[in-house]
Amino acid sequence: MAVDRSDPQFGGEVMLSHTSQLDTLINLARANSLHYLLFGLACCGIELMQTGGPRADLDRFGSVFRASPRQSDFMIVAGTLTYKMAERCKLLYDQMAEPKYVISMGSCANCGGLFQPAYSVCKGVDKMIPVDVYVPGCPPRPEALTEGLLKLQELVMRERWSTKRRPA
Repeated sequence: MAVDRSDPQFGGEVMLSHTSQLDTLINLARANSLHYLLFGLACCGIELMQTGGPRADLDRFGSVFRASPRQSDFMIVAGTLTYKMAERCKLLYDQMAEPKYVISMGSCANCGGLFQPAYSVCKGVDKMIPVDVYVPGCPPRPEALTEGLLKLQELVMRERWSTKRRPA
């Protein structure tokens, strides 16, 4: 089961209901056209590729793979993140346009997993970049990642655009 960090049950903020129909329209379009950047590091990367394949088919939810971080709305970090790769992960995250999201896939990406005692393993992706949805498992099945994507779509649908300040 995917965990959403904005869920009040897990200490997140309670989002207020939308104040305008424009918010709903913008969020509906954004939630159903999320493009993702793959950052597959270990065995979870194989399940990540399977999720994009014809059986799980993330395309049916409007989510399409992009090779460039500048064209991606969210990043899927799958597998064991070492400190050496954490620098690259942060660099790719910084290159993504706002608003940007992160899905942490698998026990190793969530908390270090089986390799947590190793000196070179980062104890979770959230130590380097903010994570929006956690997908547990070792490795998680494609259905779990699909559920994580649906949680991310729910998070996008709850955003408010009419109250955000515009750049001067």
